[in-house]
Amino acid sequence: MEEKKYNAGDFILAALCSLTVICLAVSITVWFRPLYYLDMKLLDIPEESGYSEGICRENYDVLIDYNVIGGPSELKFPDMPMSEHGRIHFEEVKRIFVFMQVEALAGIAGLAAMYFRRKKKGWMHLTGFVTVFIAAAVLLAVIIDWEWAFETMHSLLFDNDYWLFNPQTDPVIKILPDEFFIHCVIMIIGFTAAFTAGLEALYRRKKKDGKA
Repeated sequence: MEEKKYNAGDFILAALCSLTVICLAVSITVWFRPLYYLDMKLLDIPEESGYSEGICRENYDVLIDYNVIGGPSELKFPDMPMSEHGRIHFEEVKRIFVFMQVEALAGIAGLAAMYFRRKKKGWMHLTGFVTVFIAAAVLLAVIIDWEWAFETMHSLLFDNDYWLFNPQTDPVIKILPDEFFIHCVIMIIGFTAAFTAGLEALYRRKKKDGKA
């Protein structure tokens, strides 16, 4: 069996591809509003939060509109107050999500160019190892201790504790239960696995044709 040989360029492209896959999976999950609409019924969010289904949906939509490329520069919930710490936290979240969306779109374009320009496609195969490892680690952490995983993620992404919302001053947290975030993580892992499987399938097809 011929030994696979990878060069530095393959590892760099694999790292960039893994980042793109993860950013794309996160971005699609953020854009996919039906997940929340379904959870409103499955988790009985209106009843648990004390807000009507219409208010939950409207304020969630405002939050998502704020977190997409080209969205409003200022977040204003139509039916809920927001503290200064809440405002700062959502600004930080917006920067992260917009970065991921830009990286995902730019990464797709750049990797598509590399796909057609580079004869060897070993970086596609390497991407699978990186993304599967990350996805498996995240999934294991969520299964073992969701609260620890959630807190660790926030401690890595933010240098403050403004994400610890007080329901009295930031009631939006009432319509965003932990179970919804767990479903988001599952969807992100699912998309990541699907994209990785697609890359591996494409790599194997090219290899079979002698083009990888």
